[in-house]
Amino acid sequence: MSLTHTDERGRASMVDVSDKDATVREARAGAFIRMQPATLALIRENGLKKGDVLSVARIAGIQAAKQCSALIPLCHPLALSKVGVEFEFQDEPPGVVIETYCKLTGQTGVEMEALTAASVAALTIYDMCKAVDMGMVIENLRLLEKSGGRRGHYVRELKGEESA
Repeated sequence: MSLTHTDERGRASMVDVSDKDATVREARAGAFIRMQPATLALIRENGLKKGDVLSVARIAGIQAAKQCSALIPLCHPLALSKVGVEFEFQDEPPGVVIETYCKLTGQTGVEMEALTAASVAALTIYDMCKAVDMGMVIENLRLLEKSGGRRGHYVRELKGEESA
């Protein structure tokens, strides 16, 4: 079976995964949102008028992973068994490291769900902080690790890359 997003006529279509075995599939993704040191301090101190930035961003990331198929064309709707969104403050360069985790037992992977969760969590941080820092930059959105399925285990090598 060939996995492709085109049908026999060359038109876009969703990949048929019905012949694939259901296995445990996991993925981790990451992103970084760079900001002014004062903005980072406000997030740390829960000092923004909109409330607890990271709690809202965590919920947004989880919701985004659950709605991935509604956001990404041709993405399969999945019954995720676990979604996690974690944050770490970074002083240099100042910003928030975002790491997401998705898991299920199924016939297709969860890489897109993990990536969508990371991007929406970053966008939520931006939205909640833009009144004090419109110059924030979302960067380094990437797959960190995936396991399960025919392609096996993948771990991103961070040689020469920032950890953020």
